[in-house]
Amino acid sequence: MQLIIAEKPDQGAKLAAPFKHKKTQGYIQIDKCSAFPDGAYVSWAVGHICELVPPEEYDPAYKRWSLDSLPILPGKFKHRITPNKAKQFNLLNDLLKRPEVKEIIIASDAGREGEYIVRIIIQLSGVKKPMKRLWISSLTPRAVEQGFANLKEEIETRNLYYEAVSRSCADWLVGMNGSRVYSLLFQRRGVQGVFSTGRVQSPTLALIVAREKEISNFKPEPFWEVKAKFAFDGAEYEGTWFKGEENRLKTPEEAAEIRARCEGKDAVVDSIETERKEFQPPQLFSLSSLQASANQIFKYSPQDTLSALQQLYLDGYISYPRSDSSYVTDEEAKQFPDILKKLAGFQELSPFLPAPKSTLLGNKRYVNAAKVGDHYAIIPTEQVPTPGKLQGMNLNLYLLIAKRLIAAHEEKAIIDYTNLVTLVDGRDPFMTKGKVIVQEGWRKVLYDNSPKKKAKTSAKEEDQSGKEEDDEDMSVLPPVKEGDTGKVADVQVKEGKTQPPKRYTEGQLITLMKTAGKHLDNAELEKVLQRTEGLGTEATRAGIIGGLKDRQYIEVRKNMVYATNKGTVLIEALGESILASAEMTAKWEQRLGEIGQGQESPKAFMEQAQRLAQKIVADAVAAEKGWTFTVELPSGEQRPAYGKTGGGQQTGEPGRGGAGSPELGSCPICGKPVVDKKKLYGCTGYPACMFTISKKILGKAISESQVKRLLDKGQTLTLKGFKKGERTFDAALSWNAEQKKLDFLFADRVEKTEQAKPRA
Repeated sequence: MQLIIAEKPDQGAKLAAPFKHKKTQGYIQIDKCSAFPDGAYVSWAVGHICELVPPEEYDPAYKRWSLDSLPILPGKFKHRITPNKAKQFNLLNDLLKRPEVKEIIIASDAGREGEYIVRIIIQLSGVKKPMKRLWISSLTPRAVEQGFANLKEEIETRNLYYEAVSRSCADWLVGMNGSRVYSLLFQRRGVQGVFSTGRVQSPTLALIVAREKEISNFKPEPFWEVKAKFAFDGAEYEGTWFKGEENRLKTPEEAAEIRARCEGKDAVVDSIETERKEFQPPQLFSLSSLQASANQIFKYSPQDTLSALQQLYLDGYISYPRSDSSYVTDEEAKQFPDILKKLAGFQELSPFLPAPKSTLLGNKRYVNAAKVGDHYAIIPTEQVPTPGKLQGMNLNLYLLIAKRLIAAHEEKAIIDYTNLVTLVDGRDPFMTKGKVIVQEGWRKVLYDNSPKKKAKTSAKEEDQSGKEEDDEDMSVLPPVKEGDTGKVADVQVKEGKTQPPKRYTEGQLITLMKTAGKHLDNAELEKVLQRTEGLGTEATRAGIIGGLKDRQYIEVRKNMVYATNKGTVLIEALGESILASAEMTAKWEQRLGEIGQGQESPKAFMEQAQRLAQKIVADAVAAEKGWTFTVELPSGEQRPAYGKTGGGQQTGEPGRGGAGSPELGSCPICGKPVVDKKKLYGCTGYPACMFTISKKILGKAISESQVKRLLDKGQTLTLKGFKKGERTFDAALSWNAEQKKLDFLFADRVEKTEQAKPRA
């Protein structure tokens, strides 16, 4: 008999679904069949069931934070069972040790973190039984059956486990020592609380702070432009004065002089130059490109996008979401014609189907096995949902993915760009730019046809796909030809000011993390970051940004990312520390990748990580005397959410709760902060405001992230597992502003909650 260990309960249910089975508490039993001649058990972790132990479990003295105790360098790293997940570990431990279980199948997400999650459980159980690896990129019945028929030998993916555990332990060293030393040094300056640092978190924050400084140091400079309106035998159009590549003047006197000599003068069409450009359809989505697009179009945060994509994946509607590839193999491409036929059932997609191209086979822009790593691009699976089944964010993201696939089967877009030069009085040239879409091609699939929506999305989308110029200054050109003559009907001077660089959106921040290599001076390290896809991984970038928000290093207002004083002073304190640059990440990602390929020793890497931890502590202590700050030091106690370091491990800082807790959002009744009050979530305006949310509603635990989303967007994502009597159901929680209460939000109706009744 085999024991199949999935990463999550929903995933376990999908793995058992194609086979005859029966559900039991905590696991599923598959009956004997051709795939499992002796039957099988399917059980699951609940994410990371095991974690690295905190410093005080190596030595009780580490519980008290002290510079004298740094650096903390465990001789051998240890794992423990996460306290609130002990029940599921005990069940897995029992299944692993059952005598009828002769073989273990690792069936977590096909990647290094999935490898880590399950192998650590097996390691802590002490069981040594033969193992195989299920490696699939979607959870459709066809993919599951094929995956079990083609199991990998566990040795084929073992190095991914070594890579993951090396990454985790090294991040623990950097995060734990960096967070403690900087927190203690800031205490000397009267700033209490934890200043968390991390290998990926800190250089990402440094990029945001650098942009904040560019904006604050920017000095706007005035400029003047001369705009003319021309009349040519009934045709009217506008143009902007220019000289060479410049159309801005530095003084109002120059502009006024040009205006005066052009007013009422004769004009002639001096030249008309047209350039035809062709744009291929955009590539299929990787996670980063999908997160960036979803943020730009819908303003969804990267973390919310990833959560919704994970649900679509668990439901079997899309392929594995944490993919860094934009390509598929021939096997996936062969399924596309059937998928497109099924997608035609959506009214939003039917106008674009059938697509002009019946197949992508042979098209290297999309189908290239050599460029597919652990997973192929994010695509709809053959298990297309019934129209009407998906709602809200899940529907929007599914349609975004489906449209990208349809666009790949479309013709190229062809656009003519024209520069028309009008010469006034034989001396002053004016430029008029225009464009004509010769062939809409794939653009008709990806763009809303309304002018407002099109103007907002076209330049960004085409930049991702084929480098089209910004349309902002384009106009409809008049029916004129070279040599035509006319008059200057009007001429005006317009004053403007140079604008500072814009703050990043969350979607742009994802892209910036992916391309952080361009910020390095070292060409070789730049190549490394390009190969390793920048700072963090497809799976971790959203979490890093979320961590920066939780730790109050950044704020997101109207989708724009602002560095806080706390984030700014930390980066200024880090100064030239390797913690604040992408250089360390580049070197580490190179060596971690080599561990994953079996080309590098995990032991040698960890020895290097320990030396780095020593250097971080020594450099921080030495630099502290010279600290100067350009912003006010944060006052009061500043605690990161969950009390974790940038490496994702517990810092050992005392627990949190009540008024000192991080804000989860604004109270929908009075507007004051809502915080975790240990037994419930509540408004800090108590007793004047009685708004509260229970931590458990109808047997379902309500997490901080769900409360944050509820307060920010008015409703949570769909939550599974509410229980009312014998009935179990799934629903989102929605805030009813009119009645000042929470409702259950179903796909087709709203129902009142019976617990968590906020009151005015």
